[in-house]
Amino acid sequence: MSIDSIDTSTIAGQKPGLEELRTTVRELCSGFGDEYWRETDQDRRYPQEFVDTLTNSGLLSALIPTEYGGLGYGLTEASVIMEEINRSGGHSAACHAQMYTMGALLRHGNQAQKEAYLPEIAAGRLRLQAFSITEDKAGSDTTSIETAAVRDGDDYVITGHKSWTSRIDESDLAFVLARTAPKGKDKTRGLTLFLVDLRQVRAEQPDTLEVVKVRTMFNYATNQIHYHGMRVPASAVIGEVDNGFRYVLDGWNAERILLAAEAIGDGYWFVRRSTDYANSREVFGRKIGSNQGVQFPIADAYMKVRAADMMRFEAARLFDAGQSCGAEANMAKHLASEASWEAANTALNTHGGYGFVDQYDVERKFRETRMYQVAPVNNNMIKAFVATKVLGLPRSY
Repeated sequence: MSIDSIDTSTIAGQKPGLEELRTTVRELCSGFGDEYWRETDQDRRYPQEFVDTLTNSGLLSALIPTEYGGLGYGLTEASVIMEEINRSGGHSAACHAQMYTMGALLRHGNQAQKEAYLPEIAAGRLRLQAFSITEDKAGSDTTSIETAAVRDGDDYVITGHKSWTSRIDESDLAFVLARTAPKGKDKTRGLTLFLVDLRQVRAEQPDTLEVVKVRTMFNYATNQIHYHGMRVPASAVIGEVDNGFRYVLDGWNAERILLAAEAIGDGYWFVRRSTDYANSREVFGRKIGSNQGVQFPIADAYMKVRAADMMRFEAARLFDAGQSCGAEANMAKHLASEASWEAANTALNTHGGYGFVDQYDVERKFRETRMYQVAPVNNNMIKAFVATKVLGLPRSY
C-alpha cells in the first residue's frame, strides 16, 4: 500500500465527489513529471504548458459560478485542486493567485465587471494572476502602504512602488491596492482596490508600468513594480472607494486555506518519497526503513500532516458556509506549513546525501515548501493572532 492509496474520505469536512476530483487532477498532473518541474525550477521558467493545460481543463476557473462559465465549486474543492498539484510533485504557486484573488471580484465587483471579466477568465481567454499589494516599507502592515491613486476626471492616476507582485508578465489583469485618502484615525479607510486591465496599459501607456524581475530561492515569477502615473478608468474600482482594505482582508482567509492545502500536498509528497526510499534503499544488508530511527520521523511527519489536513477542511467548511473562519484559516496555514517543513526535513534526512541532489527532487520541494512559514503571513504573527484574538491574552508591544 502507498500513501496515495490510503482512504482519506473520512477526514472531517470531506464532501461527496472529492475523490473523483482528486483523480481528475492527478491524471492531469501525470503529464508533468519530475523532469518538467525540475527544468522549470532550474531555469526559473514560468510553467506555461502546465498552466495552459490546467486552464483548458476548467480547473483554474473552479470558483467562478456556472452562470459565468466556471465550475461553481466552493473553497473546499479549490483547496483539493491546489493540494493535488503539490502532492503530485508540482508547484501550484504558478497559478494559485487566480484562485484566491477571485473572491474580491466575485464578492465585491459590480455586475458590469463580473460580466466583462468572469466569462473570459473561465474560458481561458483572460488570466488573473497578479496581486499588487505589498510595499517594502509597509511589509505586513498593509494599512501603511503609500502607493497613491489620484482622481483625474474619469480616471485615477496610480503612482508608487510595489514588491512581491508575482506573475504580472503572465497576467492580463491585476488587482492593485492604492491609497486614495490620507491615513486617518481609522487606519483601514483610505485604500482602494483596482482591477487593472494590463492589456490596455501595455498597449497605450507601457512607460507607466516598470517591471523588475526578482530571482528567489525557488521558481516564483515575482517582481518589483513601479507605477509611473499609470492611468486606469474609474470603472476599475472594486466596490467602494476608500474601502479596499476590507476587500483584501476578506480574501485573506481564502488565501490562507488554499496555501494550507498546498503545504499539505507538499507534506504528503515528502512522506511518500521518504517511505518509498526507505522501502527500497538497502544498507548493511537490510532496508533502511526497518530501522526505527528512520521509521519514527516519517510516521510522526505523516500524523502531523493528517492533523493539519483536518484543520484545513474545517476552515474550508466554515468558509463555504459563510461562517466566521479567521481563526481556523490562520491555524490551518500555521499547522500545515509547520507539518510540511517537518516532513521536508524528514525526507532530506531519509535520503541522506542524495536529498541534496537535484535528480531526487527533494531539495527542490524543500525550498518550495519553506515559503509557507513566512508567506502570506509569518507564523509568529499567527501565534500572536491566536493568543490575542482567540484566547484573549493581552497584546504585546
